[in-house]
Order: sequence, then structure tokens, then C-alpha cells
Amino acid sequence: MIPRDLAGLRACLAALALAAAAGVAAQAYPSRPIRLIVPAGSGGGVDTVSRVVGQALSAALEQPVIMDNRPGAGTMLASELTAKSPPDGYTLLMATNSHAINAGIHRKLRYDPVNDFATVTLVASVPYFVVAHPSVPVKSVKDLIALARRRPGELYFASAGSGSGTHLAFELFNSMAGLNMVHVPYRGGSAAMVDLIGGHVQLMISNTINSRPHIAAKKLNALGITSSARSTLFPQVPTVSESGLPGYQADVWYGVLVPARTPPEVIARLNREIVAVVKSGDVREKLASQGAEVLAGTPEAFAAVLKNDIGKWARVTSGLKLQMN
Repeated sequence: MIPRDLAGLRACLAALALAAAAGVAAQAYPSRPIRLIVPAGSGGGVDTVSRVVGQALSAALEQPVIMDNRPGAGTMLASELTAKSPPDGYTLLMATNSHAINAGIHRKLRYDPVNDFATVTLVASVPYFVVAHPSVPVKSVKDLIALARRRPGELYFASAGSGSGTHLAFELFNSMAGLNMVHVPYRGGSAAMVDLIGGHVQLMISNTINSRPHIAAKKLNALGITSSARSTLFPQVPTVSESGLPGYQADVWYGVLVPARTPPEVIARLNREIVAVVKSGDVREKLASQGAEVLAGTPEAFAAVLKNDIGKWARVTSGLKLQMN
């Protein structure tokens, strides 16, 4: 409809100008380097996935994707930093399921885990291994349960931090088996792995990316895998469920979040490019070689997983009485 007065015409022209500017901005994005915040130190599972995806995304967008490792506080430091960054598409977070777990554990988060973020896409899912230092006299999950029952409070398990996915996965193990193994939190999975290999702690539930090379080098023993079915990459490792703890299942997902109010056209561009690179043969093979299954899809699908996991882990942490301030 054509405006009949000068004011209406000016308003129409202004709206058209804004729409054109938005279109130009979307086409120009990205025009400078992008920061990908990694909620862990270098060398861990999320860092490995981030570097594989970041390198491919950099080539697709023709801009550097710079890794910004921010370990600590069970991934909350990285989440808070992302939430408070400008919503312009130049700050991304490679979130893990710890982002959902924290929502159920911590009463006083300094950000809203849903409303302060926009979902871009899931990237991959990775199961955990239950691993033991070779000094622990067990060969299976069944052996571990029997030993822990004979020696309550004497076995120590490491985690990437209180409330992390590795912590909750082991607490769920403890709870379902009726055990009392002692938690030793670390500042990230890599630090925990160093002490486990050194024999300072005896056990850990660690994602397959972190633990696979140490199992291959016989520095750790794999007692079980936490997926609902055996992995095609590690078929020799039985599931925890089949080897002593029926119904047990846990894994870790990785997905890209951006600050809330990031322009929809920027999110759409990021989704399109990330999904394409993750599903490409080269990146898919690199992730699969680490035990990761590609899960790339729509922002809406990731949002549904995030909200579902927040509810799921809130119920688990409530039952385990792990709520914290």
C-alpha cells in the first residue's frame, strides 16, 4: 500500500532503508575474526572438537576462528563470558551438557542458561569410558562394584570439576550401585587425567576423546562405556549397563551457542556453515576417529535437547542432593 501523506512516505522509506541495511549487514557477515570460547583447557575433549570444527569453519567463512580456552567453575566461566558478550555473531561458545547440568545444580547462576543464549546447532555426541589406573585390581565394572563395596570410602574418582558432566556421570554410577566412592574435583578434564595417569586418584568417568589414547598406551584400563549400546569404534568395551549396572546411560554432547539477541540472519548463516562442515566427510571422519557421533541440525532441535537435559539433570541432582549456591 502506498502512503498518502508525506509522513507516511518517510516512515515507509525509513523502514525500507533499515531492511536494506540489515540485508547488507547479513551479507557482509563475517567481516572480522570470530572468537570461539572453549569451556575447558587445551587438549581435552571439548577443545579437540572445537579445533576440528573451528578450523573447517574458518575456511568456510573465510575469516579466522580464534580459540579462546576458558576453563573453570564447571564451564560456568565460559558461559557467563559468552552471555555478556555483544550479540553480533563474533562470539561463539562450544557448550557441553555441563551447561544444562549447571542449571539444576547452582541456584545463583550469574546468567540464565536458556534466555541469555541462542542455540545455533548441536555438533556431536560422545560417550564416556569408566577408566581405572592399572594399580586398581579390577578388570570390569562388576569387579569395580564388588571392590567398592568391600572398601567403602577408600576409592577416589576424579572429575573435571564439581557439577561437571564427568562428576555427575560418576555420581549417578555411585547412586545406582549404592556405592561410596570419594569425589576429587579438578579444574578441567585434562588436569584430572594427568593425576589419574599418575596414580594420585584411582578412577574416572572420562569421555572417549580424552581417555582413548591413554587406554591404547595401557596407562589406563577401560572397564565399560556409558552409551546404551556398544560403540562401533570400541566394540570390545562392554556397556556399563550390560556389565554390572543395568539401565545406566550417560554421554556428553557438544553444541554451539551465541549470546541472546544475536540477529536471526547471523544465526542462520552460522547454522548453515557449521552443519555443512560438520557433515562433510573430512570433519565427520576426524570426529568419528575420536569416538564422536555427528548430531548437527536445526537451532530448534538443539534448543529442545538443551531444555530436556536441564530438566533431566535437575531431577538427578535433586535426588543426589548436589544443589549448590
